[in-house]
Formats: sequence, C-alpha cells, structure tokens
Amino acid sequence: GALPSLSGSEGDLLFLLDSSGSVSNYEFSRVKEFIWDLIRPFTFGPNDVQTSIIHISTTPTMEFPFDRYLSSGTVQQAIRDTQQLMGDTNTGKALSYAKEKFFSNEAGARPDVPKVMVWVTDGFSTDDISEPMQLLKDMGVTVFIVSTGRGNYLELSAAASQPPEKHLHFVDVDDLPIITKELRDAISDAIQANRLRAVDVTSSSFRLVWPQVLSQETGYYTLEYSPIDDPSGKRTKQVPGAHTTLVLSDLPPETTYQVALIPESNVHYIPPQTTRVTTLPEEISPAQVLISESKPHSFHVSWAPTPASVTGYQILYGPLPGNAVKLLEVDGTRNGTALENLAPNTTYLVTVTAVYRSGKEKSLSAKACTQEEGSKVRHLRFENMGPTTVKASWDPADGKVLGYRVRCRRQTGPSSLLSVSPQSRSVLLPELPAGTAAKVCVTPVYKNQPGRGLCRTLHVQP
Repeated sequence: GALPSLSGSEGDLLFLLDSSGSVSNYEFSRVKEFIWDLIRPFTFGPNDVQTSIIHISTTPTMEFPFDRYLSSGTVQQAIRDTQQLMGDTNTGKALSYAKEKFFSNEAGARPDVPKVMVWVTDGFSTDDISEPMQLLKDMGVTVFIVSTGRGNYLELSAAASQPPEKHLHFVDVDDLPIITKELRDAISDAIQANRLRAVDVTSSSFRLVWPQVLSQETGYYTLEYSPIDDPSGKRTKQVPGAHTTLVLSDLPPETTYQVALIPESNVHYIPPQTTRVTTLPEEISPAQVLISESKPHSFHVSWAPTPASVTGYQILYGPLPGNAVKLLEVDGTRNGTALENLAPNTTYLVTVTAVYRSGKEKSLSAKACTQEEGSKVRHLRFENMGPTTVKASWDPADGKVLGYRVRCRRQTGPSSLLSVSPQSRSVLLPELPAGTAAKVCVTPVYKNQPGRGLCRTLHVQP
C-alpha cells in the first residue's frame, strides 16, 4: 500500500548484501524485496537520501554508486535488477571496501552527511569482521545488522551500533516484513537532517529547513541572508522558536546566497548554523508551443513552462500568407487558450510572447491549420455484387479533396485499406463471405489534415 513520504532526511545509506554461495537464490530474492520495501518512503536526491549496495562475495563489488539513482523509482528498479554473485563470504573484505566507498567522491558519497550501513547476513563469515567494523563505527557510521541465520549473538551485538536492541535484528528470511517499520524508523532517526540546508530550490526561491533546537518558550531565530557578491545587500528575518522551516522568495536567478541561522536562546548558548545556496537559472518561457483540437473555425494553443516570473502572455496570430494579425492577452498563470472565429482550411502563424516582471520578453512561433469545413463523407451505402463481393458507395465530401481512404475490418480474414482518387465514389470489397460482418470507414484526405470519416457496419446476407 501507499506509504507517507519520509522527507527531511539527508544521508548516505549503504546496504551490505550477502551475495555469496552460502545464500540460496530464494533467500537472496526475499532480501531484495525487504530492501525494496524498507526504502520506499524515503526521498532520494543530492540533498536528500542517497543509497548504494555492496555485495559480499569472494571479492567485494559495488552494485551502483550513491549518486547514480536519485529517485525512488530508479532506486527500486536498480534493486530489482541486482543479481547474486555467489563465491565466498568474505565479509571482512567487504567491510574494508565499504569504509573506502563511504567516504569516496568517486562513489558519490557526500562529506558531512550521516552515514548508515545495513548489513543483511545469514550469520556466517569466512574472515574476521571485528577490526574493519570498529573502524567504520569510529568514523561515525551507524551500523544496523539483520541476521537471517544462526549467527553468534555476542559477535553480532558487538559489531552493531549500540544499543544492540535498536540496531540488531534476528529474524527468519520469510518474516523480514515484521521488522520493516521498526528498522525504517530507526534509519530515519539516524539520517534526520541535523543541520541548516536548502530544499525546493527554484530560480527565484528556496526553502530552508533545520533541526528543532528551540521552542516557542525558549527563544527565537535570527535569519540573515545576502548575495556573496554583495554583502551590503544583507537582509534579516526573525523566526519563531517553534519553526523549523522558512521559504525565501522574490530572489534573482543564478545568485549564490550566504545564509546564517542564529538561535537566540534564553536558556543557553547555541552556535549559529550556516549554508550557501545558489538559485537556479531562470526558466525561459515559452520553450515549446503546441497546437491541438483543430476545427474549421478554431484550434487550441498551449505553451510550457509557466514560471512565476512571467506576468502575462501575448498571442499574436494571423493567416499565411497575409498581414492581418490579431492579439490576445492571457494571464501569466495560464498555459493555453482557444483561438476562435478563424477561417476554415487555412494555415495560421501563431506567436506566443512571455512578458516578464523585469520587462524582458521572449517569443516562440508555430504554424497551425484549421480543418476543411464540412469535410465529412455522407451517405455511405452497400450493394451486393456477387457471393462474396460488396460495393461501397458514398457522396463526395466538400472542399478540395485529394482522395479517399477506405478501410474494411472483416469479421473473418484480413483487414484492408484502399486509397482512391478524388473522382472515385465507390470501391469493390471482396472476400466477404455470406453471414459475416465487417466495419467499413471512408475518410476524405485534404492537404493539411484528414477530414472526418464515416463508418458503417456491413452485414453480408446469404
């Protein structure tokens, strides 16, 4: 079922997966399902959670680096695609390899974020794990161990982070779902964002989040932010002590800000937290213009994207060739409009111009064609011409017809598609056995688009 998203987490999450020959294919697949379910609610990204898998085998192998898959869907698919390597259970080697990758830029690991390792094991190892595991913990890695076999409790409880009742689980491989929520909550606690950081960064805004260190009763925050190229432009906001987030908006694009959050506590001194945030380049609209719902006297024009910095759009349109143009203005929050009272069977040039708050303008054009008026086949009728042949006849469509397409979908036998000249008014349809049915459609063809077809079901009488 659907799970609420776990946002506000930031950390590198590593799964140490026993991929050796001591694990059956069935057990390996069950562990993959467990990992897949465990991480479902987390938000993945360069400012959120990143994850990786290292195989325990004869030689340790990284399945993918931390920064390769940065969305829940791609991470879960990568876990599904993970294959067992077999080989020896050299866990000590894998732990040493994990320590190297946990702090490696090449592996996509990030400095100054919490590190969490989940080791899923059947409890068996062919080499020593105590020393490399202690090195990992000494470097600040939180270690969770899930044993699906009969591992030595004293050895594993010493290897896991303390206290073992929170970080060590013994469970049969078929009962792994029992511990999913408890382990997920413990991981979430370990990787909660513990510093000031920016999320939801756009070209004109970003949201700041920070850990709760004050309350409404114990003080307030002073927030200072300024462009690093213009320290004199510093601005200050006062934020209530119960808050842990704030949105800064109306900012210029592609600008780096120095941000300081200063807790003003009436209980004890709490050091300030700082971060740097760069707003994104401004979205340029319109980047694309699309034409749809074409009719004889109207069509719909839409555009994207619709950034907040656009105050309105101007749509200039007129027939080609010609100089007669009309102007339609729409609000900046809209991404499309209908153009009406147009001439049928006519090509129009449509230009959409975005007008920005700064006064800047950006335009993009597209061609659009209205349909032929009355472009429909009329009076489709049938006449038996033999035991298995029927003649289909119709009255001509209006306008400059370039031809007709006749499609026959038989109840038995292959379908057929015929193209005939604009002067033709009938075709012979063979291979229609008595007692069967067929659907026959006749569609006129015009220069700019197909007309509206007429379909009827044909019942072949004995």
